[in-house]
Amino acid sequence: MDPSHRAVLRKLRAELCSQLLVSESILPVLFQEGVLTRAHVEDIESEPTDTRKSQKLLDILPNRGPGAFPAFMRSLADFSWIRDRLLQELQAEPEPKTAGSRRLSDSVLQRVLSDQELCRLSFRLGAEWEAVLKDLGLSAEAVFRCRSDHSLSTQAAALSGLVLWRRSGGRSATARRLLQSLTAAGVHESVLGEVLARPDG
Repeated sequence: MDPSHRAVLRKLRAELCSQLLVSESILPVLFQEGVLTRAHVEDIESEPTDTRKSQKLLDILPNRGPGAFPAFMRSLADFSWIRDRLLQELQAEPEPKTAGSRRLSDSVLQRVLSDQELCRLSFRLGAEWEAVLKDLGLSAEAVFRCRSDHSLSTQAAALSGLVLWRRSGGRSATARRLLQSLTAAGVHESVLGEVLARPDG
């Protein structure tokens, strides 16, 4: 997702979550257009309230590639005032730096991620975290342990698994290897690019 689109969704998150009814028209459109998988839809629908469903959708959307925001805008046919609000904010937003959307260099891809970088990544993985960890080579038992040890926080479970992978992989636990698994799980390359573009400290 374009950084400017990500920034607008983050800025208007509370407003969107309080007004959207995602089940009626938004989820079907996003599923039909391939932005959401059936697992995503089931994950969102499992939330107990409309607000929580909207929050879950907004957690997932930024990781679904460059077509996610345009598809989301198209899905807002029944919420024209929200679509207009998003467009208004987009026009007012300064042009962001696009470091995260540029192709990662070989030197960056060859290095092992720091604790802070893994932490930032864990916040962005959303529903794909288990698929990413399994593709990285973690056993189903290890993934289950991460989930059960951190049952109240998907981010903490994802971070636990990423740290476990880095510890077991050593020098081979590189950004390149991580990118392969992110891609396999359907997470766009720009997600890792934005994580690595921010300096630690």
